[in-house]
Amino acid sequence: MALYEHVFLARQDASAQQVEDLTAQMTGIVEGLGGKVVKMENWGVRSLTYRMNKNRKAHFVLMNIDGPSAAITEIERQERISEDVIRYLTIRVEEHEEGPSAMMRKADRDRDRDDRGGGFRGDREGGFRGDREGGGFRGGADREAGGFRGDRGPRRPRDDEGAPAASVEE
Repeated sequence: MALYEHVFLARQDASAQQVEDLTAQMTGIVEGLGGKVVKMENWGVRSLTYRMNKNRKAHFVLMNIDGPSAAITEIERQERISEDVIRYLTIRVEEHEEGPSAMMRKADRDRDRDDRGGGFRGDREGGFRGDREGGGFRGGADREAGGFRGDRGPRRPRDDEGAPAASVEE
């Protein structure tokens, strides 16, 4: 049998229970047609890059399927009928990825960062970048030393300082 990766997006206002029921329905279709769902990952509610059918967020679900093409055809037909499914994508693959998917690894990595005391940079020891030695951005000059001029030093005096304003000749 062929191997597939199938991802579908469910509306954000669908409850977690409704998404689980939808996933169970899709799993039942695959198993009823002689296939099996090797792995199922619920990626949770995530922001969409752009609005789809007036939705800004969606529940993302990944299913690794080992089954006949008829099972995929039936899943996609059911998802077109369902009002809860915004989008779906099925890809035929040579082999399934072992372990967690890239999205789950990213979520774990983000969670590890939060455990280390992540958050925004102001939480770190030393505060914001402007509090570091050297004074912030553009070369590190202090404000008292003439502004953010970097390595350029102070301005030279203007040639026309003290000269009367030029008049327009008629």
